Amino acid sequence: WKKFMKHITFYFDFISPYAFLAFEKLPRTLDGLSYLVTYKPVLFGALLKHNGQLGPAEIKDKRTWTYRHAQWLAEEQKTDYQLPLLHPFSSLALLRLALACGRQGVCSRWVCETIFRHVWQTGLDAADSERLKDLTLQLAPSVLGDSAAVKEQLRKNTESAIAIGVFGVPTYEVDGELFWGLDALPMLSAYLRGSDFTQKGAWKNAPTWGRAKG
Repeated sequence: WKKFMKHITFYFDFISPYAFLAFEKLPRTLDGLSYLVTYKPVLFGALLKHNGQLGPAEIKDKRTWTYRHAQWLAEEQKTDYQLPLLHPFSSLALLRLALACGRQGVCSRWVCETIFRHVWQTGLDAADSERLKDLTLQLAPSVLGDSAAVKEQLRKNTESAIAIGVFGVPTYEVDGELFWGLDALPMLSAYLRGSDFTQKGAWKNAPTWGRAKG
C-alpha cells in the first residue's frame, strides 16, 4: 500500500496567519487520502529577502487587508483564531524551538500545533520571553533551541526551500510540484485525487508564458 502513499512537505513559518490556517485545515483537505506529511520550518523573512520583497505586514494597506482577510477566513473554516498582541514579530526562537524538538530538520504535527496555537489562539505576545520559557518546558526539546546545530538546520531548511522554488508560506511540495498558499489547498487536494491539470499546457508553459521570444 505504501506505493500509493503521497509524501507532502509542508513549508511554514509561525509568523504567517495563512500558514496557521492552512495547518489547521490540512487534515480536512486530505481526508480519505493515503499520505505522509513532513512539517518543515523555514524563515519567511529570508524567502522575502532572497526575492527582494516586503512582507504583507510591512506594507500599510496590505497589512490591514491581511489581518481582516485572515480573520474572515478563520471564521469561514471555523478555526479558533486571535491575532497576537504584536505582529509582525521575530519568529526565530519559535522556529528554532520546533527544530530542537524534531529530527533532521522536521518536526511533528503536535509540536507544530502547540506552537501555532501559542501564536494564533491566545491574543498574547507570541515572542514574550516568559511565555517562550513556558512553551519550552511544555515541549521539552532534546537540544537547546539556540544551539549552533539548530541554527544551522534552520538555515539549511530555508536554503533548500529556496533552491526548489519556495517563495512564500505556506507551501506544499509533492512529486516535485509546489502549491502555495491557503487557497491552494483545493488544488493540492485535486492533484492528490488524480486530476491531470499539472500535465496540461497552461501549467507546463507557465514559467515562460508571456515572455518575448527571440
